[in-house]
Amino acid sequence: MKAGRVVIAAVMAAGMINAQAQDQIVIDGSTTVGPIGKAFAEFFMKNNPGVNVTVSESGSGNGARGIVNNTIQVGMMSRFMRDTEFKACVDNGVTPVVHVVALDGLPVLVHPSNPVGDLTLEQVRKIYKGEITNWRQVGGPDMAIVFVSRDTNSGTYETFNEIVMQKEQIHGSAEYVGSNGAVRQRVQTTPAAIGYAGLGFVDETVKALKINGIEATERNIIAGDYPIARALYMFTNGYPKLGSNLYKLMTLHLTPEGEEIVKSIGFVPVTQYGF
Repeated sequence: MKAGRVVIAAVMAAGMINAQAQDQIVIDGSTTVGPIGKAFAEFFMKNNPGVNVTVSESGSGNGARGIVNNTIQVGMMSRFMRDTEFKACVDNGVTPVVHVVALDGLPVLVHPSNPVGDLTLEQVRKIYKGEITNWRQVGGPDMAIVFVSRDTNSGTYETFNEIVMQKEQIHGSAEYVGSNGAVRQRVQTTPAAIGYAGLGFVDETVKALKINGIEATERNIIAGDYPIARALYMFTNGYPKLGSNLYKLMTLHLTPEGEEIVKSIGFVPVTQYGF
């Protein structure tokens, strides 16, 4: 009987630990995906009292590391996991599962007073390579260009590096900042600046340029016409248990409520297949 009571106690304890894990969801990673993560967390906690969801924004690289080390439940990333990160997951007994939570364009931003409204991908690349150094070279005023980049730990940087730079070196005079918000702040206060950020960070304080004559609109992103576009991801260790709080949170983007949240932030819902 005594042994039986010990087994029952152990089972109950295991159940309590599992319940605690279900009630605590830790999210970290991309500053681009961060606003979605925070909005989802706020909505979820409001509708699921007793569940605590914490969201940090320390970059896509740290989101991947958190999943690799199994220290978080959700890793937000604005790029896909690298092969080395997948291998590290497998080596640590982690099974990374990807959830595409939104689509995003990567607008190129300038100060609203800048008369330039359209650049080609090649012109943007030459600016960031240091080959075009003055706005007058692309039809603008006689001002030396201040070009701002995301930090190299960022998924936004990696998208820009792959699509725009084609993995060519950004010039050493570039300014590097740690978040999309910091890019916007630098551009909105600097008439000669150019930068890039996620679609959800465009507002009236900055101007998004057309690229190759195409605007970064929802329609153009869905159609695949805007040339600098990507998916936004959340990674988990394995597919969440059906019916669990993590499962409900990780499928929120597929619901009408989740779709509205994504749209309200300025990104494109993955459920938005038509125009």
